[in-house]
Amino acid sequence: MIIGLTGGIGSGKTAAANRFAAEHGIHVVDADLKSRVVVEPGKPALSYIVDRFGDAILLDDGNLNRAALRERVFAEPQERQWLEQLLHPLIREEIMTDLQSARSPYALLVSPLLVESGQNTLTKRIIVVDVPEAMQLARTVQRDAVPEAQVRAIMQAQAQREERLRHAHDVLTNDSDLAALHAQVDALHQRYLKLLESQA
Repeated sequence: MIIGLTGGIGSGKTAAANRFAAEHGIHVVDADLKSRVVVEPGKPALSYIVDRFGDAILLDDGNLNRAALRERVFAEPQERQWLEQLLHPLIREEIMTDLQSARSPYALLVSPLLVESGQNTLTKRIIVVDVPEAMQLARTVQRDAVPEAQVRAIMQAQAQREERLRHAHDVLTNDSDLAALHAQVDALHQRYLKLLESQA
């Protein structure tokens, strides 16, 4: 069983996923990490990106300057669409390969664009990490040290909170502390084990 885990930027997806992995031994596949793998130096996607945006999109060591790229694509919607069409199929391939190697009772696919990218078609259930938008904004500005306007642009590109919640089978409310989030994760894990038992 593959369970999707999603939430807006700064919602606490990573904290939730880490708890599933560290405490319960669940195999976690992170779509964001896969999106980095497909643009590593030497990968075809990186040369396409350089052809389109120029060498200024690279760091001195030849790696992709993700901050510069993010600035470009969130300022121009058609550039973001071009980038998504290039990367989404490649990322999906990486995700599939990783998921097939899972040995835990179920696997977790963590993706900020789970619904928007169609990755939710790979999953049986969807967990949404939910947090008030003001908190999301404040956490991200503080964590990434980026301007509020840039965070707002990213939030606009992601599914709106209501839209995400509409797809949710399970919701983790992350408006308190880490202990509260962990307790919710632990309870969900037990529920999934029971669900798997009943399906066996």
